[in-house]
Amino acid sequence: MQRLRVPPAVPHAPPLGALLPLYEAGTALACEPVDQGLLNRGYRVRTTRGRYFLKHHFDPDTADPDAIERRHLATQRLAEVGVPAVPPLTHREGRTVAVVGGHAYALHPWIEGGHLHGGQLTRSESARLGALLGAVHACLERVMPPKGRTRPATSPHPVESADPADTFALIDDLLGHVHRHKPADAFDDLARHRLLERRSLLEQHAHHRPPRGGPVGWVHGDFHPFNLLYRGGTPAAIVDWDRLGVQPRAEEAVRAAAIFFVRPAGMLDLPKARAYARAYRRAARSTPSELAAAVHRVWWERLNDFWMLRWHYERGDTRADCQFPAASALAVWWTREYDAVCDAFTG
Repeated sequence: MQRLRVPPAVPHAPPLGALLPLYEAGTALACEPVDQGLLNRGYRVRTTRGRYFLKHHFDPDTADPDAIERRHLATQRLAEVGVPAVPPLTHREGRTVAVVGGHAYALHPWIEGGHLHGGQLTRSESARLGALLGAVHACLERVMPPKGRTRPATSPHPVESADPADTFALIDDLLGHVHRHKPADAFDDLARHRLLERRSLLEQHAHHRPPRGGPVGWVHGDFHPFNLLYRGGTPAAIVDWDRLGVQPRAEEAVRAAAIFFVRPAGMLDLPKARAYARAYRRAARSTPSELAAAVHRVWWERLNDFWMLRWHYERGDTRADCQFPAASALAVWWTREYDAVCDAFTG
């Protein structure tokens, strides 16, 4: 069984006394944690010289300083060709990463803006979102090394599709966790229902396991509402490039749509998804067949994925609990409406 590698949700005071002089960023006046991130810690810092976003790179999969600096260089190149990326500041030693006490930090300029989910976007704004992600993929191909000369980055979304035998074993293990949790609560009841339901769906659809992924390219790796800042209805900044790597591009487009456009009841807003997908295909020069294959693989991924329950029961981390009702319902709805979803991404 794959071990979860995520940082614990514990308070941590950043070493501003060591960091700010290194960046010549003035004296700290205020420091507040930014609570949207799940894998790294972020802080809103106000100093005598301005406002900044301080990122503590804590995720063990992505916290190597040299790898962080390579991603920083990518954001600099993207910004130069018009992508709304936000490169970090360079400190007086000529680097963009500061290592203090064995921890890696980066200081970024503060970008004013807010997050919008798909329910807040119009159909034309949904198309703009698809065009933006398509432009990201196209520009990454221009500024990054050729795919054959780089090793694919570690990613939570493997190219090899999930084996249902492993998923059945995980379902049994999670059902054991649910059974042992006393007293049972509403989350346990929903978890048990969804686990049994998903096992039945996998038994019915195990023969639809997809082959290995299709054409790969450089991708953001974690494109979702909390990693996109809007200002005045216009995308102002794409943040958190920690999962930048070589992966099936069209799958990122489908995966992002499944996050942006999921409704609270667990269904996708298909008219918005259609506008988004058409704009993405034009900007990324992707074909309908690529999107159809990506829809199938991401559907399968959703059927086999239980990361929210693993956080809850294996780690006692409840930060993703609020996402579970819609996300777990989406897998069931998507299975029932498979043809309609595929048509929305390819029509």
